[in-house]
Parts: sequence; C-alpha cells; structure tokens
Amino acid sequence: MSSFQGSKINPSRFSLSQVKIYAYLLPLAVVMLLPIIYIFSTAFKPMDELFAYPPRFFVQRPTLENFYDISSSIAASGVPLSRYLFNSVLSSLLAVVFTLVISLNAGYVLSKKQFRGKGLLFTINTMALMFVPQAVQIPRYLIVEKTHLIDQFVVLFLPLLAMPVGLFLVKQFIDQVPNALIEAARIDGAGDFRIVYSIVAPIVKPALATVAILAFQNSWNNVEISTYYVDNDLMRTFAFYLSSLIVGMGNTVAGRGVLAAATLIMFVPNLIIFIFMQNKVLNTMAHSGIK
Repeated sequence: MSSFQGSKINPSRFSLSQVKIYAYLLPLAVVMLLPIIYIFSTAFKPMDELFAYPPRFFVQRPTLENFYDISSSIAASGVPLSRYLFNSVLSSLLAVVFTLVISLNAGYVLSKKQFRGKGLLFTINTMALMFVPQAVQIPRYLIVEKTHLIDQFVVLFLPLLAMPVGLFLVKQFIDQVPNALIEAARIDGAGDFRIVYSIVAPIVKPALATVAILAFQNSWNNVEISTYYVDNDLMRTFAFYLSSLIVGMGNTVAGRGVLAAATLIMFVPNLIIFIFMQNKVLNTMAHSGIK
C-alpha cells in the first residue's frame, strides 16, 4: 500500500515507469497519423506517381499541378473561386455562432429551469440522435420550401442549427454547475442572460469548443444544402463545387489528382480547428458523464 501511495499516476517529469505507456501509445499514434500523411502526400503527387505500380506511399517529386487543375476548372465555370470560399466561410461561421448560442441557452433552460414538459423535450432531443440526416431530408425540404428559403443565403446554415448532440453535451455539462453558484448570482442581482454568459459559459467552455468543431465540420463539409436548396451557382458553397468537380472528373485520369487535391483542401480547415481545440475536446469526453 505504501509503494502505491508513493507512486504518481501522472508524474510531472519523465520516469522509467512511463516507458511501457509510450511503447503502447507511440505505435498507435503512428498508425493514426498514416491516413493524414497519405492525404498530404497524394495531393502533391504528379500523374505518373498517382498511377505508379506498385503504389508509392510518399510523394517523390511533389508538384502543385493538381491544385492548378482545380483553379483552372473553377475559372472555366464562370464563378470566381473567392465567391465559393466566401459562401463556405461565412455560412460556416454563422452556423458555429448560432449553434453555440442555441445549444448554450437551450442547455441552460433544460438543466436549471423547471417547467412542464421539460423531460419530454430532452427525451425528444435524445431520440433525435438516432436519426441520420437522410432520414429527415424530405420533411426538411418541405419546411424550407414552404418558408420560401430556396436560393436564400440563410438556407446555407439555417437547416444545420438543430444539433441534438450539441445540446446534449452542453446540457450534461451545465448539470455539473452547482445550483448554489447560480442562486448566489441571482441574489446579487444577475439575470438569466448574465448568468448564462458570465458564469455558465466559462465553466462549460470545453463542451462549447466541441460543439463549435462539430458545427463547423457539419457546415464546411455539407454538400446536400447546395444540392437541394440552391439553384443559383453564386449561392453555392466550395464543398458543393469540389464535389461536382470530382463527380465530373472522377473517372478520368486527371480526375485522380483533382480528387486528391480537393480532399486535402476540404480536410485542412477541420484539422487546424481540431489541433487548436483538442484539449477542450478531450476535457469534454472525460467529463460529459460525470455528475
């Protein structure tokens, strides 16, 4: 018992006891990094290396030819690349902001307020986690069409704001906020708005960071909205154009390089956001089930 108490589970300095941990984790990290390395390597491969046999994992003569092909194809469409990027970036940012606001406020209400039907609403939200987007595609289209949002910019992010997993995570985190802390703030004269954004939001920041990542990925990679709800090319997103470009060139020899470059372009923003917010995501996964 004394030897156990004298050892540290997570020592601040490297010790020999950690060797077995690194010996187990480092091979796993290498295996997980291989797909990312392959995406970067393939995007810069010239045509002969893309079709080399046996296939090569690493690029030997990197080139930007695949990216030039994408740029020239976009220029030929008559719509500038900047327009597609503007639509994607702005709609993704708006989706993140509004999703965070909705998840935070709704999570606070479902966690700390008492009203009739509260349990039923949370049960409905939990059940919604079981449905894939394709299952609600038809009713979602009918709602968009009846509200006359077809070809409106707001349609690029509005259908994505309902994120059951985001509300679930935030609500679970807010459950851990002591009621005494909220009551003390209310005694000091703070209203619900100040309580939510000055007290609750900083405490549940890990959950909000996770929701932000999920909301950005859901919007940035989304192709269905531009396909079903938008007829004007000027309103479509970068993801939609790359998808249509891949479909048109996917069966051609040059299409393989375009596919690799397009995959990298869509992947990099998601990777950057996750790198900057990974600590928050890990905290969310570690504490989401703690009461």
